[in-house]
Amino acid sequence: MDDQHETINLRSPTEPSPPTAHGWFPAPPPPIYTCTLTPELVAKAREELQEKPEWRLRDVQALRDMILKEQPNLRTRLDDAFLLRFLRARKFDYDRALELLLNYQAGRKAWPEVFQDLKPSTVKHVLDLGFLSVLPHPDHNGRYILCLQPGKWKPNDYPFVDNVRALYLTLEKLIQPEDTQVNGIVILADYTGVGMSQASNPGPFLAKKVVSILQDGFPIRIKAVNIINEPRIFKGIFAIIKPFLKEKMAERYVLHGSDLRSLHRNIPPSVLPGQYGGIAAHLDMSAWSRMLLDCEEEFVVEFCQPDPLEGVVLPDDMLLEGEGAAGGSGGQDEDTFRALRSQLYYCY
Repeated sequence: MDDQHETINLRSPTEPSPPTAHGWFPAPPPPIYTCTLTPELVAKAREELQEKPEWRLRDVQALRDMILKEQPNLRTRLDDAFLLRFLRARKFDYDRALELLLNYQAGRKAWPEVFQDLKPSTVKHVLDLGFLSVLPHPDHNGRYILCLQPGKWKPNDYPFVDNVRALYLTLEKLIQPEDTQVNGIVILADYTGVGMSQASNPGPFLAKKVVSILQDGFPIRIKAVNIINEPRIFKGIFAIIKPFLKEKMAERYVLHGSDLRSLHRNIPPSVLPGQYGGIAAHLDMSAWSRMLLDCEEEFVVEFCQPDPLEGVVLPDDMLLEGEGAAGGSGGQDEDTFRALRSQLYYCY
């Protein structure tokens, strides 16, 4: 990678980075798990996630045994590093971790438009547009900041589902380092330029599927969602999303408007670029794009393989919307959308 490009370091400042193919990003976990958490993060994981280092591998083996016993046909990774993501995301509750893993795999089956042939080269147009990026430095709690700029997307450019594909690839890469599994992430959504065309395009059915994956189908801890520069129409947008949010997640949404001082109370200026009143270097939207594209083969191995749920029978409550349950709710979703679209026009 060209030295002039700003790189994104996803390691703790006190922890040396291991050699990687990309220099600045942690390599995928080795086949034999080795803990990379600092003593401070080990203590944090113990306090917040109920993770006991002396029992860590025993807990992983317990989850692995559950999978092999209860879902013997499930095609999934069973290595320690992969299973730890699900245990940490559910505070080492075996049953909830298994449910999350099944939802994670069910999401692929329920939404083929997102997961079929999922690799960075297929969403290069989204990455080039600057719809999303990751700020180069974590906040004071060690959480990396996923920056979304939905106003850059226009419905005539490409289908909204391509944005979801790029978002999912980003989350997959972010969750690899153990630091992120413990600290979680923060989302910064800049709604500059969002108008009626963007707000009404996804609709409640698509919004529900995205929220279902983020809340119940992906092993990542979203600790805060900061909304800035939201237009009046955002009330209508949030009206589409809020019914699908769990109370705990809804409480993590913070609306700042154009008040940068309010934003800085949640994200320190030291990690924000100048466009958000920060003192960090100008945000290079292409840095994250280059990193994902460099990892093309990694994603081909992970996602461009046979259906992991082939031959697996899941209980109805494990299916994300879009499978069997979706057929009965489509009409209701359309009615809801018509009502919410009226709200959008009113706000606009």
